[in-house]
Amino acid sequence: MTLQSVRKLNNIELSKIVDVSLKACAALLALVTLILTFTISDYYIFNRISEYGFIFAASQWIKKAGLLLILLAVFYKKKSCSDIAKYVLPVFVIISCFTFGKFFDITAVTENSTPNELIYTHINEFMPKAANMAFFFISNALYLVICAGLFVRDGYKVRGKSFIWLPFALTACMPLNIFENFFDISNFSRTDFLWFKNFTIWHFLAIVIVGGFTVGCYYFLKNKDRKLQDDFLAAAAITLLIQYHSKDSMIMGDGYNVYHTVFACIPLFICNIGVYVASISVIVKKKLLYAISFFVHAAGAVSVFVYFGKDDMSNFGIICSYSILYFCLTHCILFALSVLPSALGHYKFKMKDCVIPLAYYFGVIITASLASAIVSSASMEFSYGGHVLSEVLLPNYAFTQLNPLPFEMPMWKLTIWRYDLNALYILGLYAAYVGIFFVFNGLTYAFRAVRKAVLSRVGAKKEATGELALETAATEEEGAQNAIAADQPDRPENE
Repeated sequence: MTLQSVRKLNNIELSKIVDVSLKACAALLALVTLILTFTISDYYIFNRISEYGFIFAASQWIKKAGLLLILLAVFYKKKSCSDIAKYVLPVFVIISCFTFGKFFDITAVTENSTPNELIYTHINEFMPKAANMAFFFISNALYLVICAGLFVRDGYKVRGKSFIWLPFALTACMPLNIFENFFDISNFSRTDFLWFKNFTIWHFLAIVIVGGFTVGCYYFLKNKDRKLQDDFLAAAAITLLIQYHSKDSMIMGDGYNVYHTVFACIPLFICNIGVYVASISVIVKKKLLYAISFFVHAAGAVSVFVYFGKDDMSNFGIICSYSILYFCLTHCILFALSVLPSALGHYKFKMKDCVIPLAYYFGVIITASLASAIVSSASMEFSYGGHVLSEVLLPNYAFTQLNPLPFEMPMWKLTIWRYDLNALYILGLYAAYVGIFFVFNGLTYAFRAVRKAVLSRVGAKKEATGELALETAATEEEGAQNAIAADQPDRPENE
């Protein structure tokens, strides 16, 4: 074996080691950042920038965008993401190490906290300060190690056009509570024009956005090559997961909608599970996950835009508050990820594929019913500092406990520990959603049939038009030749 061959072999081995190390570190970084979302401080700073400092808040925001860039650079070999990560991220990671201030001492307790709020905080602040600090600095170390690895893998050369994608990454991972620096939600009542409720201009706008976003993504991607489509869907999935887990910290700090404890972070609401199923489906490209996403979660995501439930059950706030921005963004991406693989031809849904999704959804609704009843039962004994919780906790998968319809249903009592569930309502809920799933998929089939008929007619018309054009061109050419021949003088036959 020649020296050149040995060097080439060593380079290949080194490349494999670097690649495996990068993937291991990136996966560990994703896990650590997920754990950190279960701290109040993670998102608490973004609607209090004047209190915790613009520089530190900006560095934390850039690190969240950096997670998206790193995952795309490491697992999808996106050179532009690698360029941005290795030259931008280290600066802000280092800055965050020296500007954290009171970040690790953040608490939701104030001098005006009610007994219930004190109990919520006692539950939510389960992670010790030392653990919070340890995970924070471990994540920073992983950022720096991964950036160094990207230098080794991709070299020092960088393309200037790569940085065009930085604003897109920052926008995708924007902390949605950042707009609350500009208004005080307590100054707005439920009767205010900006308050989000059913059947208002804001409700109509949400429906338009979910459709427009999906259609826009389809037309952007339909003529792109398959790899670019896969990369785009993967980036959307990672963005969805990052934004979805922002809710963990928000629930424990400022609350999300009507939920205030970490128990509401358990992903048992149908759309919460859909976030994982739809995201994983476009990453691993498995038929079963595509089928569940398309049949169950597409209809589930869009159905909540049609009717949000009784207004007195919700507290979305004004249109630019965290709750409504989070809800609209995550459900838009969820719906798009559920339907785009089928629309783009990556997977063709057939009605026979609905058998497993139907069983899956039945399992989901039973699990959610049991879990929500157990959490509600346990909450009846929650106490702190001599105070007992004066209300029963209803986690966000309590759609199995609370009837969102404007009418009551007869009671078939099913007692789970200390909490009474309405078995008739749960069965009716399952049947209603199954009906929604079939209607949605039926409309999809109808749309495809109409589209196919229209395209066939247009194709036939174009074909007929093309044949007519050819005949016309041939006739015109023959006429021109005859005219030329007519203009020529008669010649002797022997010439």
